Amino acid sequence: MTVAIETSSPASDEKTESHAGPADRRRQLPRRRAWRPATELAVDLGTANTLVLVKGEGVVLNEPSVAAVDQATGNIMGIGLDAKRMLGRTPDGILAVRPMKGGVIANFDVAEKMLRHFLRMVIDRTLLKVKPTVIVCVPSGITEVERRAVRDSARSAGVKRLLMVAEPMAGAIGVGLPIETPAGSMVIDIGGGTTNIAVIALSGIVCDASIRTGGDELDQAIVQFMRKNYSLLIGEPTAERIKIRLGSAVPLEPEQEMDVKGRDLVSGLPKTVRVDSSGVRDAIQEPVSRIVNAVRRALEMTPPELASDILERGIVLTGGGAMIRGLDQLLIDETGLPVRVDDDPLTSVVRGTGRILDDFTRYGSVLTT
Repeated sequence: MTVAIETSSPASDEKTESHAGPADRRRQLPRRRAWRPATELAVDLGTANTLVLVKGEGVVLNEPSVAAVDQATGNIMGIGLDAKRMLGRTPDGILAVRPMKGGVIANFDVAEKMLRHFLRMVIDRTLLKVKPTVIVCVPSGITEVERRAVRDSARSAGVKRLLMVAEPMAGAIGVGLPIETPAGSMVIDIGGGTTNIAVIALSGIVCDASIRTGGDELDQAIVQFMRKNYSLLIGEPTAERIKIRLGSAVPLEPEQEMDVKGRDLVSGLPKTVRVDSSGVRDAIQEPVSRIVNAVRRALEMTPPELASDILERGIVLTGGGAMIRGLDQLLIDETGLPVRVDDDPLTSVVRGTGRILDDFTRYGSVLTT
């Protein structure tokens, strides 16, 4: 799920290495104030990033799902990119937290404030302010308790009407799969906290598998790898940079290297080491294997008629985790099925939700309350 916040620092226009690319250029909201109110929104409230789409305008907000909290007062010191820059750098009394864990709300109070801030940031762009109708993307394996937490957060944030859609369904619509036909389509959405795999036909999920493994698990695996092999302690932001630069699921030609800075666990002093992509690949092998095994389980549950459709149509990868180099090739090798990565996997889920807003008649059946 995603939330937007107001950023006050001019440094928010800078690109960080982990957010370089087209998604970063969409992060800033247009400064122009419009008459037309934002009455219908799509929100992808993700573990790593929150994206907000306004009907008729496209994606207007793309911020990290991070908030900095003053522990003494509970006040929010920063949200989004400003707060992400504080991860691992805060003094005593200020804590940079990620209220979303495993694709669902882990810290209700912070998530509520973050969501309210993001929605207000979008709504306040217009001169006419109304309570919007919002569609929120949720993991396919979400429990009723987790669903209630989403509802309560959205209502306290000032939403008029709340609807939900499963992330793999939204991702399938976003990449243009014909979900309303009897033919089977398979989509794999690899997010920050969860991987959702679904086989879709006749506007419904026929079989799915959802595991709490995603980009965060890869980051943690890299942290442990650096600690064990190099006696170097690094933070999550550094691990994310290593994943983006060196992470791969199959051998690279040529293999790549980069310098990594951290604290030496033996001497306690800052140190720089040289890391290569083959070592990082070994480090993330276990969580990647869990994703591959989940895909196998979903295929084993697939009815034979739909399995033949998937053999013909192939599998589509969406979500930020789909950008791990060679992951599509690994799945091709493991399953023997054609696999392709969406052109813009980071926004495919929220784009699909935007298509639902544009055509309620066609896609209304995929929504829940």
